[in-house]
Amino acid sequence: MTGAEPSGDEGLARVRREIDALDEQIVALLARRERWVVAAGALKRDEDGVRAPARVEQVVAKVRALASERGASPDVVEQTYRAMIAAFVELELGVHREGPSGR
Repeated sequence: MTGAEPSGDEGLARVRREIDALDEQIVALLARRERWVVAAGALKRDEDGVRAPARVEQVVAKVRALASERGASPDVVEQTYRAMIAAFVELELGVHREGPSGR
């Protein structure tokens, strides 16, 4: 945000357009992340390697620090990442069990 933001309905419409544009970028990044998750799932030896709780905590700690550096709420970022990681773990388990075509 830049400071002198429009108010009322005009301001809300602008905010929503900005959020919609960000959502497009976020989904594109999630698709990119998914491709790497699928690649990782195909390489891991067992389901414990897929779940990798120590790696999850490492990622969460990293993104909490990034959130603080960027002025975002570390709690919101952590909750978002934990939900995202849980979904990707399920996807990765399917890949691991059935191969990349098992999605």
